[in-house]
Amino acid sequence: MPKETFFVDMTCCGCSNAVTRVLSKIDGVQYEIDLDNKKVFIESEHNVDFLMETLKKTGKEVRHLDTK
Repeated sequence: MPKETFFVDMTCCGCSNAVTRVLSKIDGVQYEIDLDNKKVFIESEHNVDFLMETLKKTGKEVRHLDTK
């Protein structure tokens, strides 16, 4: 499974909780949140556009940074 890296403009635990809330609703997704660096790492079979749209539901600025 590819590992996608996203920038999400998170400033507090409430922001990271919002990311957790939207990602936990998707089956087959593993993720790690790096609040200090405002990054979210996602392993999933879903495409980047789907993951971006999901993360945008938090109301935060989101950018795709990298695929590994």
